[in-house]
Amino acid sequence: MTDVRIGIIGGGLMGRELAAICGRWLHLVDHPVRPSVVAVADPNPTALAWFEQVPTIETLTDSWQDLVQDPSVDVLYIAVPHDLHEEIYIAAAQAGKDFLAEKPFGIDLAAANQIARAIEAAGVFVRVSSEMPFFPGALRAYEYARSGALGEIIEVRSGFLHSSDIDRAKPINWKRRAHVCGAIGVMGDLGMHVAHVPLRLGYQPSSVYALLEDIVTERPRAAGSAEMDRCDTWDNALITMRGRTDDHERGFPMLWETKRIAPGNMNTWIFEAIGMDGGVRFSTRTPTYFERFRREGSEQIWEQVQPGNVSAWPMVSGAIFEFGFADALLQMWASFLAERAGQLGDRFATATVAEAVAAHRVFDAAARSAAELRAVD
Repeated sequence: MTDVRIGIIGGGLMGRELAAICGRWLHLVDHPVRPSVVAVADPNPTALAWFEQVPTIETLTDSWQDLVQDPSVDVLYIAVPHDLHEEIYIAAAQAGKDFLAEKPFGIDLAAANQIARAIEAAGVFVRVSSEMPFFPGALRAYEYARSGALGEIIEVRSGFLHSSDIDRAKPINWKRRAHVCGAIGVMGDLGMHVAHVPLRLGYQPSSVYALLEDIVTERPRAAGSAEMDRCDTWDNALITMRGRTDDHERGFPMLWETKRIAPGNMNTWIFEAIGMDGGVRFSTRTPTYFERFRREGSEQIWEQVQPGNVSAWPMVSGAIFEFGFADALLQMWASFLAERAGQLGDRFATATVAEAVAAHRVFDAAARSAAELRAVD
């Protein structure tokens, strides 16, 4: 087993999640890597103070440069606002650091391309955060779609829906400011979730037409404040496009939905693909099963399949137990570190740099489509 020392740049929610994940690494069976969080960089003293309870911590600093240049740190997790991605990701690559990047991998397509070029030139190992496909039902849905059982594809839908912004009294934050979050708005915040599986399956997007909605246009400057600030990012995005595969010349409708205001949804990830011979769908609202469509003669059958707690990487928890978000994060990190060690095998892999850049191409086209009121290739 190889020890891997991790540094976190950005000590917010997801940085804390990673520290917790490393604390329960023994849930994994025979994983080739043993990670520990040894350093955290964040300009916020309160954020740093939380990590004082992590027993493996050696360094707490307000400077991300300290971690990029620290030879004792093997891997970085970089979880910072979108406007900082380009500078920090490129600096990490040029310093020879492997890292897990947060979505959307740059504030816009130009930044994503710059980052990708720096990574290729440096030869470092980089992947992009996307944990939802690691749910057992999602993995089975992906495998069924990949198997060819669907036949000629009729349509595909992928979505990430929640209602974090349904409360108009919620104070503004950086994700509601375009100069920090990016002009693509919610597509940058949530888009990698919807892009990962379709792109991995080889569903190639073209002819993008998007409906983008800025629903809540101002928010309180702080909790309880009467002062209001402008929200200038998209709350909801509905992206329609023509998907294609190498197997079939005919294109098919593909829909990607990213919504911060989706009443009735707390944090719902969905994937559905329908073909002439079969279909499959999964939602984290019903995480214990996925649905599979098949034909038997003239009968058309949708059936529920319960895969149990059978993960990409085996866990000590039995198959009868139920899987959750923290388990998906654990599986994503297990995938990332195993692939970095060259021992992932044929298991599902974390989102790649190429997939992140391809997603950005769609979001860029969607923004142009909304501005020009036309489909964009």
